[in-house]
Amino acid sequence: MFLSVLSAADPSDEPSAPSLQDAQESANNAASWVEQNWSTWLSIGLRVLLILVIAGVLRVVIRRAITKLIDRMNRTAQAVDGTALGGLLVNVERRRQRSQAIGSVLRSVASFLILGTAGLMILGTFQINLAPLLASAGVAGVAIGFGARNLVTDFLSGVFMILEDQYGVGDTVDAGVASGEVIEVGLRVTKLRGDNGEIWYVRNGEVKRIGNLSQGWATAGVDVTVRPDEDLDAVKAKILEVGETMSKEEPWNERLWGPIEVLGLDSVLLDSMVVRVSAKTMPGKALSVERELRWRIKRAFDEAGIRIVGGLPAQPEAEPTSADPTAGMAAPSAYSNTSSPQAQAATPLTPAQAASASPSPNVAK
Repeated sequence: MFLSVLSAADPSDEPSAPSLQDAQESANNAASWVEQNWSTWLSIGLRVLLILVIAGVLRVVIRRAITKLIDRMNRTAQAVDGTALGGLLVNVERRRQRSQAIGSVLRSVASFLILGTAGLMILGTFQINLAPLLASAGVAGVAIGFGARNLVTDFLSGVFMILEDQYGVGDTVDAGVASGEVIEVGLRVTKLRGDNGEIWYVRNGEVKRIGNLSQGWATAGVDVTVRPDEDLDAVKAKILEVGETMSKEEPWNERLWGPIEVLGLDSVLLDSMVVRVSAKTMPGKALSVERELRWRIKRAFDEAGIRIVGGLPAQPEAEPTSADPTAGMAAPSAYSNTSSPQAQAATPLTPAQAASASPSPNVAK
């Protein structure tokens, strides 16, 4: 046992320190490996650098081109603003917001495509097999597409909505599922302010049809009902006079985009006839124009002695008479007198009267 311990403690069995010859041999191996592979690593580094430079330059150029395109769109909108053509188009602020949204989407898409392509090219430079990566990305993309198809639908609908300029902030729209004033437009959700102050969050993919009440122009229509014996020429002249006066006063001269027209008789009945009046107005101002037009036509007709009819005719009030107040009362019934034959016949029989009235059993035999 003692000998085994001594043999285990023998210093000759411990690893010896590396010698100078071993260190020199390792340095020569490293130098030879570097000498053999330095050209490969240098070429890979130069490729990566070239890819990064090209991607950066291409990204800057495309983003600047998109920015110049958006600025040109804004300058075109400012050129037509204030003209007759500009009144029928969307205002400058609206076009500026739309162009900024389009520019942001285009810049994001361009950056994603350029940087993604550059990353794949760099991985290919390091001789990494991209086939499994692309296959996994394709499978993951399909799975995400199926799982988030509603999200993708909302996003694509929002992009096309902005590109086609279907509506914008400040427009009054009818989206089918909700209606109101647009307060915010996003790529996924549009916010609407309802007539009662409520806020509707409408997903862009859920909108199947939409009606914009703030683009172009609106039509104000008023039906004037007069008696059938009125002079139609006088009625038409008075309405045109009212329209001409209204179109020269503030603020109706800005809200009216065309002369007030008498379209003619809409219907003719035995006790009335309806005259149709129409006017082209600023979007969203048709209701106020209709109310003001009715007010002015009524006052003008009253001054000219033209009667406006409609609804049920007023019933004349009945004059009080001195007739007998009991004349409308019903006559007393014969049953109210207990001694009358009708009341006695209707009186129920007592038990004694019923027994006397019943036949005897012996008689029955």
